[in-house]
Amino acid sequence: MRLQLALNVSDLDKAVDFYGRMFGVGPVKTRPGYANFAIDDPPLKLVLFENAGEPGSINHLGVETETADEVVAAEARLERAGLETTGVDDTVCCYAEKTETWVAGPDGARWEWYVKQGDTEQFANAVIGDGGTCCPT
Repeated sequence: MRLQLALNVSDLDKAVDFYGRMFGVGPVKTRPGYANFAIDDPPLKLVLFENAGEPGSINHLGVETETADEVVAAEARLERAGLETTGVDDTVCCYAEKTETWVAGPDGARWEWYVKQGDTEQFANAVIGDGGTCCPT
């Protein structure tokens, strides 16, 4: 597992240059208005969204797992803890097919628990299963 930090940026090219130099690796995926870094040290998934919100603010946080079973287990644990989630859904968004669930913190910080199943060319949200939302902004 690794933590995910999704940031809103005003200039994607400048942000990719900065974070690439800061972490010593380039993005594993770039699309118009979007970049995705898979950083090994420290273990971090860094996602940049251009013009998706206040520049420099957090778009959302997450935990990237290795399997869908880990997402289902996280969902069950969150529910047992009395936290409201979106439920587990198979979705397409942010140029990826995912199995995911979402939970919001007390001040509205959104957390995504997910596993990436594959790549797509679609950015917009689409739920493959029933209900839920992907990448809420």
